[in-house]
Amino acid sequence: MFDWIASPEAWIALSTLVALEIVLGIDNIIFISILVSRQPPEKRELARRLGIGFALITRLGLLFSLSWLSRLTAPLFTVLTEEISGRDLVLILGGLFLLAKSTKEIHTSLETDEHTGEGVASAKVMESLLGTVIQIGIIDIVFSLDSVITAVGLVQELAIMSIAIIIAVCVMLLAARTIGEFIDQHPTLKMLALAFLMMIGLTLIVEGFDVHVPKAYIYFAMAFSVFVEMLNLKLRKKLRH
Repeated sequence: MFDWIASPEAWIALSTLVALEIVLGIDNIIFISILVSRQPPEKRELARRLGIGFALITRLGLLFSLSWLSRLTAPLFTVLTEEISGRDLVLILGGLFLLAKSTKEIHTSLETDEHTGEGVASAKVMESLLGTVIQIGIIDIVFSLDSVITAVGLVQELAIMSIAIIIAVCVMLLAARTIGEFIDQHPTLKMLALAFLMMIGLTLIVEGFDVHVPKAYIYFAMAFSVFVEMLNLKLRKKLRH
């Protein structure tokens, strides 16, 4: 089972998988940060830990369901001459969920209370802890589906895939709080993050219909937008001083 430890190729594969899982987990961290912000301040850290822990269970559950994963590419039905498989269905439903959730969050953030000027969300919309954890788990299945299938295709050793997922989730756990607090402190970044999630939701839907969108384009657009926004934040800080 652990014969791979002495193999340099196995360590290269492990490093590749860890990097892949971390990169693909960036959008997941953004979504988790936005969901957790719906909790009271004293419950956010607990919600974050429970959600990411549940996400780890869902990823490992997908990984150990190798036989089920192998059947996800088999066509289930046809829509306008386009064959839809189980994987496609998960991507489409996940994309629709992201679009709906992001639109709702943007609408809630833009609504303001006439007397206090604060967002309605801060006073009225507080999701239950269980609801937040379940939503994190559901969206993690969508986000991690492709990376798990890719891992199955790249590596034969189940132990390597499991270790890569565990390391990536630990990195998510360490980074989620810092990223979440930074987003909470800068409302414009939160809007940018929600726009990213809408773009990712649309990407998932079109990929569900077998229209491939190179991930490099998406990540470049996200990185460039964040860079511009960081410049704006620095400029606004300078003008305030």
